Amino acid sequence: MFIRSLLSANVTPLRRFSSSALNVLKTGDILREARVFTNEDVIEYSKVSHDSNPMHFDSELARNAGFKDRLVHGMLVAALFPRIISSHFPGAVYVSQSLNFKLPVYIGDKVAGEVQAISLKEIKQRYLVKFKTRCLRNNEILVLDGEAMAILPTLAVEQVRSMD
Repeated sequence: MFIRSLLSANVTPLRRFSSSALNVLKTGDILREARVFTNEDVIEYSKVSHDSNPMHFDSELARNAGFKDRLVHGMLVAALFPRIISSHFPGAVYVSQSLNFKLPVYIGDKVAGEVQAISLKEIKQRYLVKFKTRCLRNNEILVLDGEAMAILPTLAVEQVRSMD
């Protein structure tokens, strides 16, 4: 139940395809979802991850460290990437992810996660896809980027389904 709420809360999907076949993933296609991270998200993520760094819970400590307020866990923000991929490709297997944390994300920030297909390779009726990944705060400020690899059972893109 908790994981379902984390994955489905405040999520806005967007698909942008470079190809004319809108239901088939091609190099250059971008899948995107946005969400607002809440205090409850941070508390629940901390319970599951056992990451109780006070920077996520103590506003004064966070401000004294040079931040404007409490931080959202970086790995919680990065969880947008597998969410985007698996919601469009049920049965996908996440193989790897590199992450570069650029700027903090604060509770209440709207963050858009994007995955862009940069290479596709067919292997035994499955597809190894490399994605450029990034998260933008308020649709303009880069807070996180990297690359991901996933094995997809198909290149047919499914509509995002609610996890509720």
